[in-house]
Amino acid sequence: MSILLQTDSLSVAKETMADAVPIEKTLSIIELLTSGGLAGQLIMLSLFAMFFVALYLYFERLMAIKKASQMDNNFMNQIRENIRHGRIDDAKMLCAKTSSPVARLIEKGISRIGKPLDDINTAIENAGKLEIYKLEKNVSMLATISGAGPMTGFLGTVVGMIMAFHKMASSGGQIEVGALSEGIYTAMTTTVVGLVVGIIAYVGYNHLVVKTDKVVHMMEANVVDFLDLLNDPA
Repeated sequence: MSILLQTDSLSVAKETMADAVPIEKTLSIIELLTSGGLAGQLIMLSLFAMFFVALYLYFERLMAIKKASQMDNNFMNQIRENIRHGRIDDAKMLCAKTSSPVARLIEKGISRIGKPLDDINTAIENAGKLEIYKLEKNVSMLATISGAGPMTGFLGTVVGMIMAFHKMASSGGQIEVGALSEGIYTAMTTTVVGLVVGIIAYVGYNHLVVKTDKVVHMMEANVVDFLDLLNDPA
């Protein structure tokens, strides 16, 4: 009889120890992003919208700038030969066939041949401003997202902390840590996501600026060669 009692006592003790062992709770990424309540979810949707817009703008502009930077190395040599031999129409046709900012600037200059050099230079400068505007189209939105992303994340932080303090105030001094999780998740997760979106947009913006500057410098160099050709066509 005593042996049975000891066995039962050991079984009860083992069950008690098993119940006392803390169970590790896992949290998936999806649960983490959606556990901040309605306010947190709305802010997350805004951040993800900014993220996808930033990616679209970056790759769309990158392809456009890459296309604008492609030019035949023999283009200016052909323009030079046509102008020196008086084949103005052939030079215009060559520019029309070449789809690049440089070709459009040179075509604008060729169309002004016979006028004062200052007028030609002014026409090319005006056309150059239009080409630069086309290259920089929507790039400023990336800069806006790089600043708005972290600020939106900080907004989620403030909202989350307000939710947490509200629950603490309305609990009458008796509140469990788990009850604060929704507000804390909102505060922490939106901050991280906002910073990630801002960093990606900022890096993409600066990369596009560098790429655009290279195309602008290429345009300026070819325009200078063209103007020198007009000064000394022989």
